Amino acid sequence: MSALQASRLLADVLHGTPPQQRRAMAKAITLLESTRPDHRRDADALLNALLPHTGQAFRLGISGVPGVGKSTFIEALGLYLIGQGHRVAVLAVDPSSSVSGGSILGDKTRMEKLSVHERAYIRPSPSSGNLGGVAAKTREAMLVCEAAGYDIVIVETVGVGQSETAVADMTDMFCVLQLPNAGDDLQAIKKGIMELADLVVINKADLDPDAATRAQAQITSALRLLGLHGRPDTAHHDDTLWHPRVIQLSALQGRGVDAFWQAVSDYRRLQTANGRLAARRQRQARAWMWDRIDSGLREAFAQHPAVRQRLPALLDAVLAGQVVASAAARELLGAFLSAPPPAGGDVPEPLCLNDRSL
Repeated sequence: MSALQASRLLADVLHGTPPQQRRAMAKAITLLESTRPDHRRDADALLNALLPHTGQAFRLGISGVPGVGKSTFIEALGLYLIGQGHRVAVLAVDPSSSVSGGSILGDKTRMEKLSVHERAYIRPSPSSGNLGGVAAKTREAMLVCEAAGYDIVIVETVGVGQSETAVADMTDMFCVLQLPNAGDDLQAIKKGIMELADLVVINKADLDPDAATRAQAQITSALRLLGLHGRPDTAHHDDTLWHPRVIQLSALQGRGVDAFWQAVSDYRRLQTANGRLAARRQRQARAWMWDRIDSGLREAFAQHPAVRQRLPALLDAVLAGQVVASAAARELLGAFLSAPPPAGGDVPEPLCLNDRSL
């Protein structure tokens, strides 16, 4: 990308007209998601230029099992927030096929009204095999949306279940959507996604109000058992700290959205006042840096000449049962650490270390 193109892209993201800005945001996020080395350098430069214009938005993570109604809920919430004067960006992550590698990217079609609103921006991205329910560059995409002036950024995760916790490490508030009759008391107290939730929403409460009420009571009791839900009538309750809440909602009917946003506003006000929101973002920035380091080391390992030379034979030996996998891994790591990479020159195409056929 030339200096002129980069300058124009930056200007359009920050100050472009609505059509220009939408196109620029799409180009910027596509650039961030590219794996080409030259694109990555351009993407880093763009993010550094955008960084002073970020940090003012509220980042909201939405998770839940497939079919819980995340897209319907986000559209109802987005339209409500736009009515309150906000600009809303939605980063929807779609699961990628482990067979073909493709994604449908259909979340935008589920939000028909929100997707065409001039004060909303929706970007579907493939998970591309990343665990935790988010895409590899979701953090970077959030910064683009914030720099463009969207003051509410919603991250909708894939919906993979109890292990889907990565979104909690990149948002200011983590909300979990649950269904009535989706489990028993034991299910509610399982470790994992529930103990990270700042707010639990029983969606589709209109389908079975009695079941929704029972689910709300069960999850509330479970959060108390986990020590996450303080009670006003006990000495353990601290008004300066946020205690996770459980509410009922019907996204399809639009009922309870105002109560949801009131809970979010209460959380934001309290966590800002006690300094925990700022501390959370600092922890997330540190985690983001180490995540990129892990990713970079893996790519450097795959590109290393000594690794590329030894990997085929070692892999054949592992598949033939002649060498144990742990020993092969140690030998490859030893080759990577002992032999310096070549200085300068073209970077070879990295080996595909995730190929299911290997």
